[in-house]
Amino acid sequence: MKSMLQEELQRVRELMLSEEMVQSDGYKKLKQTIDILKKKDKVLLLSCSNRYQFDPKKPDIPKSKLLALHIQEELGDKATFIDVTELKILPCEGNVSRADGNSCGLLKSALKDKKKNPSGHHRCWVNINEPSDELWKISKELFESDAVIFFSSIRWGAANMYYQNLIERLNWIENRHTTLGESNIVKDIETGFICVGQNWNGESVTETQMEVHDFYGFKPNKNLYWNWQYTKNPNDETQKSYKASHDKFLKDMKIKDTKK
Repeated sequence: MKSMLQEELQRVRELMLSEEMVQSDGYKKLKQTIDILKKKDKVLLLSCSNRYQFDPKKPDIPKSKLLALHIQEELGDKATFIDVTELKILPCEGNVSRADGNSCGLLKSALKDKKKNPSGHHRCWVNINEPSDELWKISKELFESDAVIFFSSIRWGAANMYYQNLIERLNWIENRHTTLGESNIVKDIETGFICVGQNWNGESVTETQMEVHDFYGFKPNKNLYWNWQYTKNPNDETQKSYKASHDKFLKDMKIKDTKK
């Protein structure tokens, strides 16, 4: 049996771990992000987190979306905000690894509608096969921007499905200059990835997405890649922890609570 001292030491260790906040400089990183983006001409903010609203009179807005909206307010007219979760973006068709090779991003897959694809760069078979798909609403803004920031929540140690679905659907951007040997159409677009999680793997996800964006051919700015996570204890699944994280987040970021 453990001695009383051993039990007490164990309890103290668990308490310290559960209360050890990963992000104590959240406001500093947020301010740095805003300062960087204020120097850009046109910034695209893509929010990929969802939340069901049980009471529309008291909206419960996802933390990462709150960050996006706050940045939009700070940037004014130079920022375009898109809630990815409100668009109809169908899953990737998997044309990257067909038996006959990689057919993702071929010229014949270009969206013909000039209003939806004014740059002519949008090449995705889903928009040919499923006209109702709305990925073009993002690519149209993307190719007119000099910076794009992706916002996501962390779910089960990874970026959530809305972000993952979006980044998979943009695969044709990477294929153009790798598999197809064409020009890199996003080499001058600076990127960032900001995510919010409760207790697990946010830092790793952020690092991975910076690498993904680099593979895509974007111009990642390491100062625009950061995460906020409430605790380092991956086993802390208590209601107390979840409720406390909301207030801690607002305090760290110095932003308003939309429910008050």
